Amino acid sequence: MSVHSGAFALHPRLAADTVALGDLALSRVLLINDAHYPWLLLVPRRDHIMELIDLADAERAQLMTEIATVARALKEATACDKLNIAALGNAVPQLHVHVIARRTTDAAWPNPVWGAVPARAYADGEREQLLNSIRNRLWNT
Repeated sequence: MSVHSGAFALHPRLAADTVALGDLALSRVLLINDAHYPWLLLVPRRDHIMELIDLADAERAQLMTEIATVARALKEATACDKLNIAALGNAVPQLHVHVIARRTTDAAWPNPVWGAVPARAYADGEREQLLNSIRNRLWNT
């Protein structure tokens, strides 16, 4: 069972590699700074949580709902061919769920995105356009 002390801290590596979109009921939604793939993370705002099984039953159900909501918004915003959804945590122990929009023409297709090519910065305005499109789908519906 998780205990929420109110002192949520994002792992430094996640903070360095992302920009925040906003908070859902349980999770902070982040965008990975790699324009090769529209790539979101959901990070439950709970202390010392490493695994899905570390969440209370109700929180785990809430996270699954939020994953589906974010995945749907990302798919609508990008018209991607496929969504990849995963919670690995090998490099960053804090529980986080990847929601990645994939295209059959992307740099890594059909393989996993990790390490396929160096990250590419978003062009001027490109990141903001994507962020606004996803925010509108998540919070203005």
